[in-house]
Amino acid sequence: MKHVYASIDLGSDTIKLAVCELYLGHLNLLAAVSMTSQGIKRGLIVDPELAKNSIMNAVDEVQDMLGVKIEKVIATVPSHNADYKIVKATVQPEGDLITNKDMMRAYKAGIKQGLLPNEEFVTVVPIDFRINEKTIMKDPKGFPAKTLLGRAMMVTTPKKNVYSVASVIESLGIELSDISVGSESDISIFRNDNIDKSIGVVVNLGAEITSVSLYSKSIPVRTKIIGAGGKDIDEEIAYTYHISLKEARRVKETFALAHTRNAGVNDVYETLDAQGKRIMISQKDVSQIVLDRLNGILELVKKEIDDLTSKPIQYIIVTGGMSNMLDIEYCLRDNFGSLASKGKVKLIGVRNNKYSTVIGNIIYFLNTLKLKGLDYSMLSEDEMDRVSSPAKDIPDSVNGTMLGKLFGYFFGE
Repeated sequence: MKHVYASIDLGSDTIKLAVCELYLGHLNLLAAVSMTSQGIKRGLIVDPELAKNSIMNAVDEVQDMLGVKIEKVIATVPSHNADYKIVKATVQPEGDLITNKDMMRAYKAGIKQGLLPNEEFVTVVPIDFRINEKTIMKDPKGFPAKTLLGRAMMVTTPKKNVYSVASVIESLGIELSDISVGSESDISIFRNDNIDKSIGVVVNLGAEITSVSLYSKSIPVRTKIIGAGGKDIDEEIAYTYHISLKEARRVKETFALAHTRNAGVNDVYETLDAQGKRIMISQKDVSQIVLDRLNGILELVKKEIDDLTSKPIQYIIVTGGMSNMLDIEYCLRDNFGSLASKGKVKLIGVRNNKYSTVIGNIIYFLNTLKLKGLDYSMLSEDEMDRVSSPAKDIPDSVNGTMLGKLFGYFFGE
């Protein structure tokens, strides 16, 4: 049976929705959209009604593409003030051999001991297990044991971060199958054997915020949020040339480079300023504006990295929509040397870093299903076989509430 998963990422600039199919061990893209978002500022929902409309625009687009209704999604919640703490607990296996259920019981016990009243549980990232207070391993399933100690990194956020996303999505009649934070989603799509052995950082350059996440062996440790992103560059271009923000963004995305190294002095972009006067924008000049702003953001990133850890790091991966700019590699090299590289989303159909979080969230979800020993799909076989069918009307009111469900997302309760 094919397994299908839908993931949504609520950004300040765009809402990304992706649907992927897992078949014979390979992840394939079925549909992906990036729609303009409203009601979301600096990664936080500030106007639920506008946010709902934006989400439904994305959902409707994907439903038209696939011919089936999107009824379940996994979602990222804001990382603002997220807390990461190691939790551990010991349990006795229910049988002679350790099962997935025993492993989850150990994690659940650790979480209940470590969760504070003002925190909302988001997810838990496995670290390792200790059998009979001796042998340490990543996956002890099938081994005999009298005691099993599980260690994991628990991720929590302020309650409003989770409830704001959950309430908006579920009010649309869409079931929230799981939640995560961007730090776990981003590392999931880029991790490899080297990253699994190293200490490093992933920087997500967004429209209004830049997140800086520290990892130890692919396990998120801390995240910092910087209130700067691509829109700051748009505003600088608009101010310099007296053009609209919309036109400034077009100049940035279609003409400017992220570094002046390959920018042409004689290459020009013709447009109209606010007074209707025709102006000529030099690629060299506008690329210098972009470079100056990028350097300013990356200087803040350096300070946050220094604050996150005093240990030497082995890698810096830069992702997010802003990382798609041409020649950004030169800017990264100027600021971080060979330590930094531009991330690459390798899934065919979405080779664009603005999708790193939404696709990474699906990979994270698959890893949690494997940990739990579950076989799960968001679409039935009949739905997968349907090429096209009319979507049912979404009800005006939805029975039930997401209250009390949040802790159960990870454990499948």
